[in-house]
Amino acid sequence: MIQKLHRILVDLLYPNLCDACSENLRNQEVHICTACLCSLPKTNYHLMPNNLLEQRLWGKVNFHRATAFFHFHKGSPLQKILYSLKYKGKKEIGEFLGKHAATDISASETFASIDLIIPVPLHPNRLKTRGYNQSEWIAKGISSLLNKPLDTSSLVRKTDTKSQTRKNTFDRYINTEGIFALQTADCLVNKHVLLVDDVMTTGSTIEACIQTLNQVEGIKISIFALAMAT
Repeated sequence: MIQKLHRILVDLLYPNLCDACSENLRNQEVHICTACLCSLPKTNYHLMPNNLLEQRLWGKVNFHRATAFFHFHKGSPLQKILYSLKYKGKKEIGEFLGKHAATDISASETFASIDLIIPVPLHPNRLKTRGYNQSEWIAKGISSLLNKPLDTSSLVRKTDTKSQTRKNTFDRYINTEGIFALQTADCLVNKHVLLVDDVMTTGSTIEACIQTLNQVEGIKISIFALAMAT
């Protein structure tokens, strides 16, 4: 009886709410309620060669395959979830959604056959301020479900760029030119790498990462974004 009353008091003071709709989560639900999770707009791009995301990158960089798991629209429940992930310290949402996405993309031979996973890195200054890299937490979820190693040391961000949010396509390109570098490369030679990002908009950040990674001999690069702005 005392334990039950304690649980009720904790729930009143620290309610466990869905990060999409703010309703109380039920037993077994974590971060996002089942109804909201099922309603998030999947792209199924992992099953579609020559999908819209791949078309955005054609002629810009050399890559193997690319997919985004969700469609992103301003004002949507997904935007609220990603805001919590990126700015409210709820990094575990990234791991949760990474696992959720990996369950689906494992059905694709291309994405199931990767050798290792690299999250888009943050600059140390940004990492210190935020306390974590949201793309790394997404990659952790994918890594754990696909049982593929996570590499957070080979690719580094050497320039602390300003926010991309209000920049146009050309300014985003200039803002990301030459900002990444290889710290180690031996472990990437002749490997199929999955590059992981949170949200794909113009693709300028991903392009900069790919240009750097393509310096590695025999590397094959595929891309995963949790969401793509459409």
